[in-house]
Amino acid sequence: MTIFEKIIARELPSTIVFEDADFIAFKDINPRAPVHVLCVPKKLSSRLDEITNPLELGALMATAIRVARDHLDLADYRLAVNVGAGAGQIVFHTHVHILGGWLDGDADSQHADMAAHG
Repeated sequence: MTIFEKIIARELPSTIVFEDADFIAFKDINPRAPVHVLCVPKKLSSRLDEITNPLELGALMATAIRVARDHLDLADYRLAVNVGAGAGQIVFHTHVHILGGWLDGDADSQHADMAAHG
């Protein structure tokens, strides 16, 4: 069972910012931005490229956008997906990182840090 499945099952605590029947979004415990939330499908897949249904892929991205705009009040944000260990994926349950909240002029240094640390 992945750590995300344990969060979904309420076996581990988390700060949930959004949930519906198919997705859950919660604060990252190791944030790389002032706002860093993970949008996770409840249906398990290890990596993004295992999802072959275009509707499921679209629903994941649409949900991440809705969380960023409607639940986190972000006007500007980054969506990031690490696919595989070589790309920095640590938890093998597909998820989208929603990052934002940078102050003007601070985003460039934060983006460089993200690129260096996955």
